Amino acid sequence: MMSTQEILANVGTFSSHDLLLFEEKALRKIVKKNDKVLRQGEICQSVYFILSGFFVQFQSDDVTETIIDLHLPKEWMFNHPSLIDQMPSGTTIKAFEDAEVIELSLISMHELIARSQSFLSLGKVFGQANHRTYLFDNALSPAQKYDYIKNVKPFIVQVFPVKLIASYLKITPETLSRVRANY
Repeated sequence: MMSTQEILANVGTFSSHDLLLFEEKALRKIVKKNDKVLRQGEICQSVYFILSGFFVQFQSDDVTETIIDLHLPKEWMFNHPSLIDQMPSGTTIKAFEDAEVIELSLISMHELIARSQSFLSLGKVFGQANHRTYLFDNALSPAQKYDYIKNVKPFIVQVFPVKLIASYLKITPETLSRVRANY
C-alpha cells in the first residue's frame, strides 16, 4: 500500500503535519470495473490519484467512443477543461478494471492550500496534460506516437487492447498492428 508521502512525492515536499492534513481531506475509494468517476456532461469536482487499476477517459456520441486518455496506477486523473473552467465535461472516466483511488475534491484542495502554502505545489497535478499536448500538437508519425507512449507510459501497451490504444493515438487498429509488428 502506498504511503501519503509516496502519493505526493511528484507534487512537492511536505512536512509530516502537511501529510496528516492531506490524509484528513483525501478519500480512499474502491471503484469497480466499468464504474464511472465522471460522466460526460457532469462538472469535474475532484482529482483522483490511482493507487491500483486502470481507467479509460473517452468521448461518446451514442455510436462511437473516442479514447481521450488511458490512465495508469501512480498517476493523477481528471478532466482538465471541466475542472479548471467548471464547465460540463466532454468526457467520461470509467474504470477499465477494479481499481482503488484517492479522491481529492476541489473544495478540499482549496482548504489544504488555505491551511498550508506547501499545497500550492498541487498545481503540478494540472500539468500532466502535457503528454497529450505533445502527442497531438506535434506532427508525429504513427511509429513516433507509439514510441512516445512506450517511453512515457509503457504499461499502456501491456494493459489495454489494440483498439483502445489506436483510438487514443488517433490511428487505425490496423496501422497500430503494423507499427507493433516492426518492434
